[in-house]
Amino acid sequence: MRSDKTKKGLERMPNRALLYGTGLHSAHINRPFIGIASSFTDLIPGHTEMRQLERFIERGVESAGGTPFIFGVPGICDGIAMGHAGMKYSLPSRELIADIIESVANAHSLDGLVLLTNCDKINPGMVMGAIRVDIPAIVVTAGPMLSGRLGRKRLSLVRDTFEAVGRFKKGEISERERAYLEKEACPSCGACQGLYTANTTACLFESAGLSLPFCASTLAVSSRKKRIAYESGQRIVKLVRQKINIRKLVNKNSLENAIRVDMALGGSTNTVLHLMAIAKEAGVDLSLKDFDRLSKTTPNICNLRPAGEYFMEDLDYAGGIPAVLKRLLPKLKDNLTVGQKTIKEIAKESLIYDEEVIRPLNKPYHHQGGIAILYGNLAEEGCVVKQSAVDKDMLRFEGKAKVFNSEETAMSAILRGEIKKGSVVVIRYEGPKGGPGMREMLSPTSAIVGMGLHKHAALITDGRFSGGTRGPCIGHISPEASSGGLIAYLKDGDNILIDISKRKIEVEISQKELEQRRKEIKILPPKVKKGYLYRYSQVVSSASQGAVLEF
Repeated sequence: MRSDKTKKGLERMPNRALLYGTGLHSAHINRPFIGIASSFTDLIPGHTEMRQLERFIERGVESAGGTPFIFGVPGICDGIAMGHAGMKYSLPSRELIADIIESVANAHSLDGLVLLTNCDKINPGMVMGAIRVDIPAIVVTAGPMLSGRLGRKRLSLVRDTFEAVGRFKKGEISERERAYLEKEACPSCGACQGLYTANTTACLFESAGLSLPFCASTLAVSSRKKRIAYESGQRIVKLVRQKINIRKLVNKNSLENAIRVDMALGGSTNTVLHLMAIAKEAGVDLSLKDFDRLSKTTPNICNLRPAGEYFMEDLDYAGGIPAVLKRLLPKLKDNLTVGQKTIKEIAKESLIYDEEVIRPLNKPYHHQGGIAILYGNLAEEGCVVKQSAVDKDMLRFEGKAKVFNSEETAMSAILRGEIKKGSVVVIRYEGPKGGPGMREMLSPTSAIVGMGLHKHAALITDGRFSGGTRGPCIGHISPEASSGGLIAYLKDGDNILIDISKRKIEVEISQKELEQRRKEIKILPPKVKKGYLYRYSQVVSSASQGAVLEF
């Protein structure tokens, strides 16, 4: 076992003494050492109940003959960090988390890992770290949140808080209703109720075979989640004994299966960043063109929030990810999983309980997948849009640029009513380098929706969007402004064309005019000049490459 180097032989007597100092029994020493990487925190509703899941994972590890060790991993809640400088740390925290997993697993020579996670950048960060170490690993996501209630109306975080800001500003809801929504939109622990980044990545990890069946959709408050945690603890010991390292699971087949499921579900655009970063760690060639290729041949068969009206709980009751895999079976590539069955075996044996929540391939909500990749002079390296969340009348839009150099200035203008029909809101200097940290633009996009402008205006940015974004919102513009991308030289009034069906995004500007602007307009200096964010900005790659660190 890998852990033998820390515990076997006379020369390791001091090491064993310290292990006994933790309270271990002598029977534990010769067992596989299993790290339980837990992102428990009181700061994030998706993580507050992880203490219970830790116990059930421990029980599973012990019952299978392993020795469990819990260690902590930090977590940032994108929703709480949203709309202010705190969001600059969200994407960079993915790299910190990967480094922590690598550091602890290698320093203590762990034999296997259970990754107890749930939200946003924590999910991919843990998987990236496990791939770097390349030992057996299994992902346990803590599960989705229950929907809120206002009478018989179901509530979710984005629709009923972020977008409610715009509706309140327009006078469509009262102060009494606003205050009620604030307290009831998030009624339990768990990841926010729709196909936002947390739940999307959970679904993709299950699709790639990194979690046990039903893990992604099983609600955080359910007893089944505890049983999945227990079984995951048992399975990791078996994976160690079978020498099934995580790189045997993460390959081109499993990543393409994950992308297929992403397209079928209509998941978060953030998964483009995360799957490319995971692929890079695994040494798998994956590019933006793969996402668009698979999107064009994968119907969007689910209609969950923010694009539709269904919730993660509906997906669970309809059969979960195994049922989605069953629909996609003709398009899947077979692959190992952390369970006892391959992906295709799981798909074949699953049941579909709701034909509307998970539609047949020949009766999709959209004939293409949820995400599209656009190119043009505004995004020579590409950009990303959740096309399944765009009204059909806005798939082609032409409008005049309204340019802002930060999210805050754009948000203020939106709430002051300065954005009119026919506008293309441009938010730049929010990319991986320029932000730094590539903030999510959920506050301005939700305000635009709440004020009823999402069918009359668009938004483009070199930053990114929450999985909760809907409407014609184009993110990940690459190259970004700080790297000299064309977005840095836009001016108010420039005519911008967005044609999602043709995968095109362009601004009408002559080469002569562009050269003149490059002489006149200076690239803005870094917004942060010290600390982790400054170091991050110096080595982070383009969003088109997954915003990974390059040294």
